[in-house]
Amino acid sequence: MIFLGIVVFFGLITLFASFYTVKQESAAVVERLGKFLKVSHAGLHLKIPFLDQISKRLNLRIKQLDVIIDTKTLDNVFVKMKVSVQYQVIRDNVKDAYYRLENPENQITSYVFDVVRAEVPKTKLDDVFVRKDDIANAVKSELQDAMQSYGYNIIKALVTDIDPDEQVKHAMNRINAAEREKTAAEYESEAQRIRIVAVAKAEAESKKLQGQGIADQRREIARGLEESVKMLNAANINAQEASALIVVTQHYDTLNAVGANSRSNLVLLPNSPTAASSMLNDLVVSMAATQKITEENKTQLREFPKNEGSQEGS
Repeated sequence: MIFLGIVVFFGLITLFASFYTVKQESAAVVERLGKFLKVSHAGLHLKIPFLDQISKRLNLRIKQLDVIIDTKTLDNVFVKMKVSVQYQVIRDNVKDAYYRLENPENQITSYVFDVVRAEVPKTKLDDVFVRKDDIANAVKSELQDAMQSYGYNIIKALVTDIDPDEQVKHAMNRINAAEREKTAAEYESEAQRIRIVAVAKAEAESKKLQGQGIADQRREIARGLEESVKMLNAANINAQEASALIVVTQHYDTLNAVGANSRSNLVLLPNSPTAASSMLNDLVVSMAATQKITEENKTQLREFPKNEGSQEGS
């Protein structure tokens, strides 16, 4: 009974050892007596106990490797670049990925160093930022050709960071600040120019309207003077007397307007030594003209009743 129990025990162990499972997105490399036998993918599988062994389980999911490289640009600026490489084991080439390449991370890192240090020294610092996608594509192309034969597929290569030397970064910050200040000054100058142009246009329009108003005012004054002269000529007042009467009238109208303002400190002085005598002569002439107009009006008033009486008698 003891012997039978031992046999059953070892039989169960052998039975359980005959089965193995492989997880999703994984692959198992199976060897028989140390020699490659097969590659098993996800699911339940059977093997010969004690003869077949799982040598390695490989992950088929996409992995990412970050590589940091110190290099120098064409304009002698030291930069630290971070390149991220996404790769995975080719499902049909698991055997090559396991047996041909022991450490894929070191292999990928070596190729990234080689490509970056070949491309960046041919480019100036400003162009490195612009051409980072070209550098990433060059890394991917070089890795794809090299790693595919080892059973690895390169999914993507990205230049995720470009870090220049600290002194260079400070200098770049000063340049950027100066550029922003220059741009702000240009915008401010443009705004000031626009304001000046707008004010000039407004002043020009104001002067234009003011000139039109003055012209209209002078036109009305001239029309009024013309009517006044016609009225005075109708009263048998000659041109000299009419002119003197109009000047004196405007003079006294001005004095009246100035005197009406209690806060006015305006003092009117003659503009020449003979101005007073000229004004006196104009005053005498205007008084004579006024007297003549008064007599003319009285004559017209005496004749008006006579004309009405003659019309009633007829």
